Amino acid sequence: MTELTISRAYHNERVDDSNSANAVDGIVVLSKLKLLWLGGMLVLSIVGGVLTFSFGALILFIVFTGLSLCLGHSLGMHRRLIHQSYQCPKWLEYFFVHLGVIVGLAGPFGMIKTHDMRDWAQRQQSCHDYFGHQQPMLKDAYWQLFCDLKLKKPPSLNIESSVQNDRVYNFMERTWMLQQLPWAIVFWIFGGWPWVIWGICMRVVVSVLGHWLIGYFAHNRGERTWHVNRASIQGHNVRFAAIVTMGESWHNNHHAFPGSARLGIKPGQLDLGWEVLKILKKLGLVWAIKEPQDLPERPELKAIG
Repeated sequence: MTELTISRAYHNERVDDSNSANAVDGIVVLSKLKLLWLGGMLVLSIVGGVLTFSFGALILFIVFTGLSLCLGHSLGMHRRLIHQSYQCPKWLEYFFVHLGVIVGLAGPFGMIKTHDMRDWAQRQQSCHDYFGHQQPMLKDAYWQLFCDLKLKKPPSLNIESSVQNDRVYNFMERTWMLQQLPWAIVFWIFGGWPWVIWGICMRVVVSVLGHWLIGYFAHNRGERTWHVNRASIQGHNVRFAAIVTMGESWHNNHHAFPGSARLGIKPGQLDLGWEVLKILKKLGLVWAIKEPQDLPERPELKAIG
């Protein structure tokens, strides 16, 4: 097996750059959809959050944010749908991915595209600053939260047919913003507007802003024990964020072993997502869980430090 074949198999590559795609040349443009979506949620959170605060609403916010980030974003979107690092029943996959959708970043296809395009660009010898969070913090926040990058020569994205042609995922993609409505109705019935504002709007804003903030640190500063040769952007472990990110902040580990369901791979690296997966395995709900030792060798990966 050639080094290129190893790399593509290892990364579950969906990005085809055989058309001389370029990860550097492009322009950052304002996204009206992102502006309206996140901007609207932000206004409702600031105004409504103050007017409707209650301890019950705060508890709902904490619990539902934790569940959607752990089961949804980390286990559903990232470790299962994108990296396929474990197997589970289809109904459980749908439920986890749905919880990932209501985090508020994008639908399933949008998340795959954003993730895989960024990973592809970061593995090139050079890439646009947008992909690597390489601009000052405030400018990067504006870019990531409210803008899109339009490459002059983008690669093509080939999502596997089992996902691309899935009716449930197509429905989630078409209605990803509307997926909040059933939960909003339930919250309104049991807790009124405070539960809606804190369980939906505040949760989405904090989750999206937190996702950007951790991404910024995880590509700029923190511990590194692995180096990916010829990659322009390296991942960093952000230790202080391990709990709130459900283990996702062990990003240097993830850059080294992207196909691993276990992100906190060394002693003392708390990975709540991994702990939940172990419980689900004991219950017989997940299986074929991949760890670093289960993955193909990477010639470009070097241990450092």
